[in-house]
Amino acid sequence: MEVLIAFCTFPDAEVARKIVREIVDFRLVACGNIIPKIHSIYRWQGKVESSDEALAIFKLDAACYGKFESTLRSLHPYDVPEIISYKIDNGLPEYLRWVTESCAT
Repeated sequence: MEVLIAFCTFPDAEVARKIVREIVDFRLVACGNIIPKIHSIYRWQGKVESSDEALAIFKLDAACYGKFESTLRSLHPYDVPEIISYKIDNGLPEYLRWVTESCAT
């Protein structure tokens, strides 16, 4: 059992909700949490930009990551979506098992 947490930003909360819902419906993740408004400052095409975005946090089985990433890229409106993932080394065993069992592998 290897569980991941993945982060991705979206242009706004409505877009995030739509895409997170699809990803959960496809059983590619067990859960998606949305932080509806964060302020991002970033470098894009040689300039420093800033914008309000939404942040989604996904919990998933590592075995689903490839399909999750390709599906998220296909649904995401950004040219280069931010997808960062980390392995969860610690956690309540029952919760981690639920994450693994909730993803279709």
